[in-house]
Amino acid sequence: MKLVVIVHCWAGVPDSRWYPYVKHELEKSGDYKVEVPAMPSTNHPKFDSWITKLNNIIGTPNTDLFLVGHSLGGPTIMRYLESLPENVRIGGVVLVAVPTDTLDNVPAIEDKSVLPDFFGKGVDWKKIKNSAREFIGIYSDNDPYIDVRHADVIKEKLEARIIMKHGLGHMSEPDGEGDTVVVKELPDVVVEIKRMAGIE
Repeated sequence: MKLVVIVHCWAGVPDSRWYPYVKHELEKSGDYKVEVPAMPSTNHPKFDSWITKLNNIIGTPNTDLFLVGHSLGGPTIMRYLESLPENVRIGGVVLVAVPTDTLDNVPAIEDKSVLPDFFGKGVDWKKIKNSAREFIGIYSDNDPYIDVRHADVIKEKLEARIIMKHGLGHMSEPDGEGDTVVVKELPDVVVEIKRMAGIE
């Protein structure tokens, strides 16, 4: 049984966006268990509580573990991978609309205190890369928060394969701060998890 954990976005909840779709599509084969934990204080997230929750959900990591991070879920996963012992690797990671820095110059993000907490003193890209067999980045060309340059960083630092979508915004739901696109299905996540896991 493969374990897939989806870490939702800032202000996200498990039954919103494309998370239920991915969970349903993967679990219907019987080969995957998909967890979409409700992260603590989703509207005012703190890194320490999010990483603690993720650790508790995962338990002991191995190559049957696949992580999916949406937006703020991405740096949470990256910092988690940093913390793994040198000899531990997971099966793969899908990063959806994930920032690679603190987005200080993005006007649509009003609360500038959250991302620095999640990035800490910076990320150890080499350690992150060595902690998973493969990375996939999924980005949109009209994301109001995450410029396409972040896809370039993921590609360079993690040797991730990038899937660039057209017109999907932040691949989320309208939040009143700049995003206007509703995304309830994201088949690319399902396809890539199945491919990395080797189970159709």
